[in-house]
Amino acid sequence: MGKKTRKEREDKRESFASQRSKQKRKSILIAGGIFAVVAVIVGISVYNFTNLTESAPGAPPGSGTLGDEHEHASILVRIFTDKFDFSLPAYQIKNSWIHFEGQDGTTVHRHSSGVTLGYLFETLGIFIDENCYVFADGREFCNSDDYSLKYFINHESVPSINEHVVKEGDRVLIYYDTEDQEQIDTYLSELDAQLILG
Repeated sequence: MGKKTRKEREDKRESFASQRSKQKRKSILIAGGIFAVVAVIVGISVYNFTNLTESAPGAPPGSGTLGDEHEHASILVRIFTDKFDFSLPAYQIKNSWIHFEGQDGTTVHRHSSGVTLGYLFETLGIFIDENCYVFADGREFCNSDDYSLKYFINHESVPSINEHVVKEGDRVLIYYDTEDQEQIDTYLSELDAQLILG
């Protein structure tokens, strides 16, 4: 009986050790699988973060990678004789690609290639085209027999600025009033005097 009992105990030990070994292997495999899934998720997240392009949420159409460029331009908006103030909190850093920042309302900061001024104004809730300048509250300033909307980039008159991608040092004037070249020249001089903050 002693031999039989000892044999049974040895068999139980071997069976218990075998089961523990199987369980340990199973736990290691599960932990390894979880680690692999986490590593894949982290890898995809890092790849997507470093390659923010137009497929990234909120990216403007046709933009490059966020941070691939950093350009500054000066802008002046004169409606009648009133200067529009982009330094107000409502117009500061509305998106990462192109914006006004630091309570400065005259320097446009572009942080990605391909981002247009049209996109900047869209993010500010302002509609612009070759005929009208329309605020978010519905006030609109459109071409008429008496008044006209004019755009200037670096002193050159252009029909629209919607597709313009600002380059370092660009100066942009948006003017709405009567056709008065003397007044336009005064505003262009004012624009030239504005500091471009980087």
